[in-house]
Amino acid sequence: MEAWDEIRTAFHVARQGTVSGAAAELGVHHATVIRHIDALEGRLGTKLFQRHARGYTPTEAGRDLLQVAQATDDQFTQLVGRLKGRGDSVTGELVVTSLGLLSPLLVPVIASFQLAHPGVVTRYLTGERLFRLEYGEAHIAVRAGPAPEQPDNVVQKLFTSRTALFASRDYIERHGMPQGDADLAGHFFVGADAEDNRAPYYQWLRERVSRDRVVFRATDARVVKHAALRGVGLAFLPLWEAAQHPELVQVGESRTEWEAPLWLVTHVDLHRTAKVQALLKHLKTAAQDWG
Repeated sequence: MEAWDEIRTAFHVARQGTVSGAAAELGVHHATVIRHIDALEGRLGTKLFQRHARGYTPTEAGRDLLQVAQATDDQFTQLVGRLKGRGDSVTGELVVTSLGLLSPLLVPVIASFQLAHPGVVTRYLTGERLFRLEYGEAHIAVRAGPAPEQPDNVVQKLFTSRTALFASRDYIERHGMPQGDADLAGHFFVGADAEDNRAPYYQWLRERVSRDRVVFRATDARVVKHAALRGVGLAFLPLWEAAQHPELVQVGESRTEWEAPLWLVTHVDLHRTAKVQALLKHLKTAAQDWG
């Protein structure tokens, strides 16, 4: 255990670059840090750091040792994430992650779960990056698109999100209701800023409407929705989201090729814990009413 304490100290010195920084992070006296480094170098018979006026820089031997320390630190982080999820009660921290554009769909469900289980501290994290379930960064991920294939994850189908064209009633009053696909070329659209957006409905639109008819362009799907609500033009929206805005009118039918499945993803080590199972059940029950 003493050797691990020394390696852990060396790891923090390398990260901070100074003895004082490592001491502060570890909560020990700077003399303890120096003693651990000296003892470890004596034990290994080699210098792990170059000392200079600005601090400590790892030598080649130091970098080799620190790669092992980094891997060990990552494994401990993973273990902590797993242990946080254990237990038979629906209490403690519960981390859910998804794309931000799914928040209008998920927040009411997660909020009702929170109210039913006041012993839970909910963290709902949104963003483009995939949170690493195997490192305990999240308990449940809601992901869209093809079924995730990461090893050691449990993947369950939650819902199929369907998309159609919508316009505000104000837009329809000013420009009329499109009469079939052939009539779309004379209308205005709100869409993706990237001309080569790979969403199947945008590919479909490019075959029927010239680019200059997309008069409002954005990188965020939520911006597209708000522009459509303001009557700027027709926009592709999920049916579940458009249903929350009675001022929107559906233009044409939803198509099978525009559908996007949503998946519940959990790590196998946390999947059976009480709080994860409780929220999974709550989400699945809610999804039955999403239409």
